[in-house]
Amino acid sequence: MALDEKEKKILLSENDIPKQWYNINPDLPKPLDPPLNPQNGKPLGPDDLSVLFPMELIMQEVSMDRFIDIPKELLDIYKIWRPTPLVRADRLEKYLGTPAKIYFKNESVSPAGSHKPNTAVAQAYYNKKAGTKRICTETGAGQWGSALSYAGNLFGIDVTVYMVRVSYNQKPYRRTMIKLWGAEVFPSPSERTDAGRSILAHDPHSPGSLGIAISEAVEDAVKSGGKYSLGSVLNHVILHQTVIGLETKKQFEKIGEYPDILIGCVGGGSNFGGFAFPFVPDKLKGRNIRLIAVEPDACPSLTKGEFVYDYGDTAKMAPIAKMYTLGHDFVPAGIHAGGLRYHGMAPQVSLLKHENLVEAVSISQTGAFDAGSIFAKTEGIIPAPESTHAIKTAIDEALKCKETGEKKIIAFNLSGHGHLDLGAYEDYLDGKLKDFRYPTEKVKESLSRLPKFT
Repeated sequence: MALDEKEKKILLSENDIPKQWYNINPDLPKPLDPPLNPQNGKPLGPDDLSVLFPMELIMQEVSMDRFIDIPKELLDIYKIWRPTPLVRADRLEKYLGTPAKIYFKNESVSPAGSHKPNTAVAQAYYNKKAGTKRICTETGAGQWGSALSYAGNLFGIDVTVYMVRVSYNQKPYRRTMIKLWGAEVFPSPSERTDAGRSILAHDPHSPGSLGIAISEAVEDAVKSGGKYSLGSVLNHVILHQTVIGLETKKQFEKIGEYPDILIGCVGGGSNFGGFAFPFVPDKLKGRNIRLIAVEPDACPSLTKGEFVYDYGDTAKMAPIAKMYTLGHDFVPAGIHAGGLRYHGMAPQVSLLKHENLVEAVSISQTGAFDAGSIFAKTEGIIPAPESTHAIKTAIDEALKCKETGEKKIIAFNLSGHGHLDLGAYEDYLDGKLKDFRYPTEKVKESLSRLPKFT
């Protein structure tokens, strides 16, 4: 069926919510290198990971089943916000004067205002089944922390969140959301953990980083007998996010179209992977589709990092993974896109980039906010700072089509709204935003301390 030119939103019914997640592991061009024990460098097995995660999530992490059933209890929860609309950005098209069609998948309609609950409720569900009473986690901009707090409240699990200090100060209302759903939240680095105290002893004014916050959450979980939960990077996290791309495929099928370009912002990789991975099998079969991952200039792991083994956290407590990395003790500038400040990248995304199945670009902070401003004025939605990176690249690709006359179909994932990021937009409007480039010498120094595993 062709899209009625008056129809802006492509909607699915609740019956169209995917009943299975898509697992890319069996479709990767080569197997992932195994995660390694941070103490001895030996490959980690399921039992080794059980101190951090419930066994069902560990099994999803290593599964080679192409599709994994979504439990009915989770499907009933997904119905609170899923399926999400695929929206034609026709006003943005008109503003740009492009012959391209631009669509966005609107993940901002979830209770937490982002894509994060897709995996938060799944992780809380499997932890509840395993008898977990308490979960520790980290958060960058607060989107993941608020999503897991929401999920913990649904399943009666206590949640402790270590929030990167610079975002803890920048985004006070995300802290309020976390507390409102019954969780506790602390600025990281904190005095609550050995890892935090060590960082503060070296730098009392540390802005924090996701690597540091992960160290604190892992340490707290291990010492307290709780479990740890991660909002991105890991295979099972991206697995749960594939509901986004699976729905998107159905929506394009409904209107008889197929995207030429898919775009998502990347910090740890779950938002981009969840959107793009269901399209990878088509690309492997010869379909001409570009998959573009967009990251900030201030933390460009895919475009400036090295594809090597590295620790997942600053204190070297989390598993060692083969990924694109800037070095585990790299501390990026405190840009407002706090969800994009992780030093590494998901191993699955990293492998696809290394095999040239995924493209990567980096965007300046002011360029991203310029795009977010255009989107707010044309489509009426104030996007999260993270999402503005995808919008900027979609605009760039649409303007290329304006030059060539090509009528390409461009789709990006609007991973969240920016209603709680208005302080960042105020800085933008007042001309206070600065662009940060990654410090070359700092990265070289950080990379020199990588573990020597091949």
